[in-house]
Amino acid sequence: MYRRAQLLLIGTALLVGVGAIVLASYSGHHLVDPDGSFLGPSWARLPILLGAAIGIDLIPRTLWLSRFKPKAMPHIFRERLRTHWTRDRLTLVGLGVVCFYIVYVGYRNMKSALPFIIHTKYDHDLELIDTAILFGHHPGAVMQNIFGDGILAYGFSYVYLWFLPLVPIAVTIWIVWSRNLAYGYWFVGSQCIAWTLGTISYYALPTVGPGIAYPYIYQGEPDTPAGQLMNALVHGRQNIVWSDGVVDAVQSVAGFASLHCAITMLTALMVQHTVNNRFLRIFFWCNFGVTALATLYFGWHSLSDDVAGIMIALVSFYVGGLAAGHKFERKGTRDLEAEGAKIHAKEALARG
Repeated sequence: MYRRAQLLLIGTALLVGVGAIVLASYSGHHLVDPDGSFLGPSWARLPILLGAAIGIDLIPRTLWLSRFKPKAMPHIFRERLRTHWTRDRLTLVGLGVVCFYIVYVGYRNMKSALPFIIHTKYDHDLELIDTAILFGHHPGAVMQNIFGDGILAYGFSYVYLWFLPLVPIAVTIWIVWSRNLAYGYWFVGSQCIAWTLGTISYYALPTVGPGIAYPYIYQGEPDTPAGQLMNALVHGRQNIVWSDGVVDAVQSVAGFASLHCAITMLTALMVQHTVNNRFLRIFFWCNFGVTALATLYFGWHSLSDDVAGIMIALVSFYVGGLAAGHKFERKGTRDLEAEGAKIHAKEALARG
């Protein structure tokens, strides 16, 4: 049932992995570990991540249900292994973590190689489009006039930075705890597609973003964590570019398209279609909306970047859903859920 989704994960991982190797060689640089020494060397990181994905389900649950009584722990631990960590679940978690990790590392390296491969930038062109849409006004200036430079600026900042932990947390939740395995494949497959399309968009229309191309527009903003992050990324980019890539690090500046918008909207779509909780649906749609506003307020992205990010989310959501067996109609949703229930019932019978 999950063969197409598995092929999608493997295909995107191979595409991005090979692309990263080719672009690194073409630019005259080597692949860089974007996370440095975090979680140890690269060769050890995947086993650690796989073990952590299993451990975060088994260990807290065992401790809680046993009420910290050592005698009760082995039975609860084994029962969870038997009923939840089936071969299909382990396949989803293993493929999901490995393929997403390859896509993410490849994405970071291809993004880092961009300044050495394409020198042309299109920030001015997108700025003309933005000001034409807003009748001569720049989005950053409009946002500052509407929201000011007070507490809302810090609210935008923290919502924008929430994106950083959101990605690994969301991937882990869907592949580890989705009762319907198809939903796990749908989410992680859509994620891989989104990061891949985002990488392609960077090369199709290279930009650095309005906040970096036109910093004078954003001089009146308060000193928020988001602004500090932008300054750090600019300094990191200059250090890497001026050293011709000798520095063993990645540069992380690229404007078109906005993957903040793409990933937060993709997450909201997944919650809307796979989570039966009204509060969570509202929360993640609000998260997407505030994130989109934050990209404009701080100058991370232009209006065109955000629109392109939304398109990436829609395409990734649709293609990932098709690969996972979703039919995108009311009857199709019920069929997918019913099929998942049948599989779980068969597994339960097989376990006796």
